[in-house]
Amino acid sequence: MNRREFMRTAGGATAATAAAASTAGTAAAQSSKEVIVGPGGSLVFEPAELYVKPGTTVNFVWESDLHNIVVESQPEGANWEGTEGGAADTYDTGHEYSFTFETTGTYEYYCAPHRSSGMVGTVIVNESGEAPGGGGGAKEADPEHMGVPIQAHFVGIATILAILMSLVFTFFQLKYGESPHAKGGD
Repeated sequence: MNRREFMRTAGGATAATAAAASTAGTAAAQSSKEVIVGPGGSLVFEPAELYVKPGTTVNFVWESDLHNIVVESQPEGANWEGTEGGAADTYDTGHEYSFTFETTGTYEYYCAPHRSSGMVGTVIVNESGEAPGGGGGAKEADPEHMGVPIQAHFVGIATILAILMSLVFTFFQLKYGESPHAKGGD
């Protein structure tokens, strides 16, 4: 489990605990999500598409330099302005910016210096906080995150080699028969 997955899991557990412990209608029941800005120096938001419920606070955390958040579109009645300074100001590693999404709909944003490189993101606010049709089903297990270092192409290569070795062995058995050294003593 990497850091981001741990934070999401821990954040979800914390939010669930807070919701259970609070009375109905209190601010403690609100949840939060995290978006990494430029993880590992790459020019992306991670996740690039995020589904949240109304009232969810999204915390944007910078992991590389010279990025910002410029709002491209948002639902009518929403008041998201992005990072302070708009497209002109950028921020560096360690900077954090939060916004609470109240209005349902799609919010599209980008990093002004890296928009042409594809550094764009979307926050979708809906009642379920999940992708449509994505509820209830479990994600496919990723062996890398379970500590299993086997990749699918390695399994395929090993299978092909095993088949080839079986064919070579069969060919030599049919052509030359048993070895004279393999017979028992007379």
